[in-house]
Amino acid sequence: MLRNNHFCWLLSYQLLLLTLILTGIEAVEVDRKEDFYIVFLKDNPANEESAFQRHIDVLSSLKGRDATESHVYSYTKIFNAFAAKLSQYEVHKLSSMDEVASVIPNRYRKLHTTRSWEFIGLPATAKRRLKGESNIIVGVFDTGVTPQSKSFKDDGLGPPPAKWKGSCHHFANFSGCNNKLIGARYFKLDKVPDPNDIMSPIDVHGHGTHTSSTLAGSMVPDASLFGLARGTARGAVPSARVAMYKVCWATSGCSDIDILAAFEAAIIDGVDIISISIGGLTGGYTTDVISVGAFHAMRKGILTVASAGNDGPNLNTVANHAPWVLTVAASGIDREFRSKVLLGNGRTVSGIGVNAFDPKQKLYPLAMGVDIAKSSDTRESSRYCSEGSMDPRKVKGKLVYCQLGSWGVDSVVKELGGIGTIIESDQFLDSAPIFMAPATIVNSSIGKSMNSYMHSDRLPSAVIYKSQEVKIKAPFIASFSSRGPNPGTKHLLKPDIAAPGIDILASYTPMKSLTGLKGDTQYSEFTLMSGTSMSCPHVGGAAAYVKSFHPDWSPSAIKSAIMTTARSMSSKVDREAEFAYGAGQVNPMKARSPGLVYDMDDMGYIQFLCHEGYNSSSVSSLLRQQVNCSTLIPATGEDAINYPTMQLGLKSDQEPTIGIFRRRVTNVGQAKSVYNATIRAPKGVDITVQPMTLSFTRPMQKRSFKVVVKAKPLSNAIILSGSLTWKSSRHIVRSPIVIYDPKVFD
Repeated sequence: MLRNNHFCWLLSYQLLLLTLILTGIEAVEVDRKEDFYIVFLKDNPANEESAFQRHIDVLSSLKGRDATESHVYSYTKIFNAFAAKLSQYEVHKLSSMDEVASVIPNRYRKLHTTRSWEFIGLPATAKRRLKGESNIIVGVFDTGVTPQSKSFKDDGLGPPPAKWKGSCHHFANFSGCNNKLIGARYFKLDKVPDPNDIMSPIDVHGHGTHTSSTLAGSMVPDASLFGLARGTARGAVPSARVAMYKVCWATSGCSDIDILAAFEAAIIDGVDIISISIGGLTGGYTTDVISVGAFHAMRKGILTVASAGNDGPNLNTVANHAPWVLTVAASGIDREFRSKVLLGNGRTVSGIGVNAFDPKQKLYPLAMGVDIAKSSDTRESSRYCSEGSMDPRKVKGKLVYCQLGSWGVDSVVKELGGIGTIIESDQFLDSAPIFMAPATIVNSSIGKSMNSYMHSDRLPSAVIYKSQEVKIKAPFIASFSSRGPNPGTKHLLKPDIAAPGIDILASYTPMKSLTGLKGDTQYSEFTLMSGTSMSCPHVGGAAAYVKSFHPDWSPSAIKSAIMTTARSMSSKVDREAEFAYGAGQVNPMKARSPGLVYDMDDMGYIQFLCHEGYNSSSVSSLLRQQVNCSTLIPATGEDAINYPTMQLGLKSDQEPTIGIFRRRVTNVGQAKSVYNATIRAPKGVDITVQPMTLSFTRPMQKRSFKVVVKAKPLSNAIILSGSLTWKSSRHIVRSPIVIYDPKVFD
């Protein structure tokens, strides 16, 4: 028996040798090939030196004299692990050792974007029609542009599309355009000089460079702000062309006369999408310049995408809410920038903000602004570290604790010789401001405990560490993002859509420090900004992406595609529900193929305005031709508009309200398709659809349906959320249905 086993073993060995000979040296090389691995050990060494030695010892037991050569790096501060080059055989041997916890292969991950595009599902590898994309021209109304920015390099781009009629010239501090940045104009029609700006399309503020590069910036690898948010910066449509219309100025702001002039120029120039991160509405739909400009852009096939405003979380504050405008709320993505604060008593707390400074010593003296007032008369203002309120002798060399009164206290403290600031606030804790000195923002709960520490310790001290990127749950609506209901009409849900607008990394100007505060010496090619100004170009980019596949689609069709394919968001996270996020989080890849669209021409909007009570004179003024509302075919239904969402304002505190919504969809999916209705109705609301099935036999075929909503008076809710979803074998077309009581907001 033993002899037979020995014979079998010898035969197997000989067969193995024969296989190696037949396959050549390649078989041996497979075993010898080494890759990088991370090896985690189980024990906790006493110090870094002993950990390092332990790593070498483990490797030496496996590789002998080659251990040092194989060793790549030791993790000894937080982990007990090392990186090494190992063969598969060595990995197997290490994994079987008692002291080894795990052996993990080193994965070569691609750098992410600055997270916002990846987060909403539009990676750099997304399907593109490059020819169609390079034919798209996006017009941005903002503070100007930085032509030398890497985001506007024109590598690989041919000349501008033949449809482009715009211009670009050399101006003061402005080097000119290229095949990426094909147009740049400025409008300052009041001719009043701005001492803090330049009569040129050049961007001295940074806002316009940021928004335009977010929308359509070229690929810029390894972009970051001091190492934070590192990745490939890019727009949604990196091959699209950019035209900048400078209408906002450092001192005077954005004038209506300039905005209207820019709309006119952009329409004539031949842009396809307009992105405007500027406030409105100041008048009615027929008199507000952004509304009027966007209406005429729509008539020429141009979709205007606009920011919803930064007046949240207050309700009834949403801006730019004309029905022909795509109104964008700001959402957060899955990262946050935080700094640790170590107190002298050993406790560590965390604050939000971008602080790029490494501390020079372990701890600094800590004082409260209210305790270092210049005099009894300035004690109250010193609580907020206001300029001129604190005693410079008591500030020098200290960290100062301030309550948030106004931005810029880090500049005030630094100018007085202070080290930095810890700011207490329960507002704005979801976006990270950039500081010009060591600083961070903590909430009042942390502030209370710090207050106790400072008044119980004879020599309180603290240190603020450099900011780090932290993973968080998302999406959610930014606290600053303006909310509905729509102050312009009770019949239309606004905002329309949500997109990333918190801590967005994009290009910046070299002509302004990161904070713009006195004494700030920080400059960067890229910076982080927050606001619906940042969410707007995300949706502008999504619209440009959709149009690159469907150049003949109308603005309302593109708008519908973006809204009906949005990712649903949760009212458990945002209690204002659709008043906060509209149809949901933008989903560009899905919007490319929506299946059905709610299309509409300018006459549909005219009927809506007449139904809203706008008189013939004002409607004629908007349309620039005679309109008699009384002679038009009367619009029917609760809202008299073919919109992708439905909103019912309750009419009685006692009786149920019944609203009838008439809609028409166009088939832009498969020629032959069948869609079935799925209804989600909140408690106390009855929703029916007639018919429940829509059948199509050809492209661009239209089908009409009726939605009846019967709702009881609300008890405690601000808003009730339902939905109608049309489903086929390939498409899901979702329309939110909102019920609320307008009298609550009067």
